[in-house]
Amino acid sequence: MDKSYNKTLYACFIGYIVQAIVNNFVPLLFLTFHSSYGIPMTQITLLIAFNFGLQLFVDILSVAFVDRIGYRASMILAHACAVAGFVFLTVLPDMFGNAFTGLLISVAVYAVGGGLLEVLVSPIVEACPTKNKEKAMSLLHSFYCWGHMAVVFLSTAFFHLFGIENWKIMAYIWAAVPFANMLLFTKVPIASLIEEGEKGLTIGQLFGKKIFWVMMIMMVCAGASEQAVSQWASVFAETGLHVSKTIGDLAGPMLFAFLMGSARAFYGKYGERIDLDRFMVGSSMLCILAYLCISLVPSPVVGFIGCALCGLSVGIMWPGVFSKAAASDAKGGTAMFALLALAGDVGCAAGPTVIGMASGALGNDLKMGFLAGVIFPILLLIGIYLCRIWDRV
Repeated sequence: MDKSYNKTLYACFIGYIVQAIVNNFVPLLFLTFHSSYGIPMTQITLLIAFNFGLQLFVDILSVAFVDRIGYRASMILAHACAVAGFVFLTVLPDMFGNAFTGLLISVAVYAVGGGLLEVLVSPIVEACPTKNKEKAMSLLHSFYCWGHMAVVFLSTAFFHLFGIENWKIMAYIWAAVPFANMLLFTKVPIASLIEEGEKGLTIGQLFGKKIFWVMMIMMVCAGASEQAVSQWASVFAETGLHVSKTIGDLAGPMLFAFLMGSARAFYGKYGERIDLDRFMVGSSMLCILAYLCISLVPSPVVGFIGCALCGLSVGIMWPGVFSKAAASDAKGGTAMFALLALAGDVGCAAGPTVIGMASGALGNDLKMGFLAGVIFPILLLIGIYLCRIWDRV
């Protein structure tokens, strides 16, 4: 590979760290917003749904304009929105009579950046002239996990040392990351995903391919398998390890993110020696086992171990489906990556929702909810075998 593209890869890795900052910093401040601005918790929790809902909307819209303005301009716009959103967090709530309005505008701005990053980063890496694209894709996605851990750990350490009342300083510190990466994206080379003179497939053409529908379902299941457990990781840590909520909030999500990132980094390091399908099949089976440990074994400690195993098992799923889709159709283009990102986000929302609804229908039994959730890794496993069959046709 042209060594100049190494800088492009590094910028993309940082791009996923920016996405982790966008998704995970503000939730650490919910109680602070509640106490400082007097905003009801019911309103504050809406910020999560608003953030991811707007990112879904951006996923859809990006198909219409990314190819027109180009990947570089789109990437600069994404980072600029992330910077502006975090700066707005520190000033807008105090400028409006209703602080929640200021928070909502701030979240809206950085959510646009997060949605664009999700659509852009993977195809830019896919277009880089690397020898083993599956390996690069897996390593790329591990950086979201490392970013998630860094946001939680460094922010918590800052608040402990300097006081939560100085959270605005931490917001500026995190805003510096997308600002620096924005400058980097003004210079790094960006290869074209589609050969010169060719056009990427339209949404209609993609929807006409049955293997693409399988990939979409696999992405939904990848997101659902991951978030269904990730959202409950702190609960498993508290009950399984008998620790405080603060320690549980740190131990559960951070262990989950660490093991998920480790699986991605492992494939990123040794991917050329490992068949992607086999790795995904093994991971899906491990995920099924993890869900069964959580749902059927009465021991809270085993439930926490199951949660950790789930983090390890879901690592390859999201980047693996991206790689399989890119390999199955080189002309998929921006539309394919945008729709896959959309499907993954739908899964991230659907997973915890299905677990909650199933739990409620089964007597508020969370374990039975997770037993219902085992359908996600099972469907993913079926999808892998369907792709194998249709690839041979």
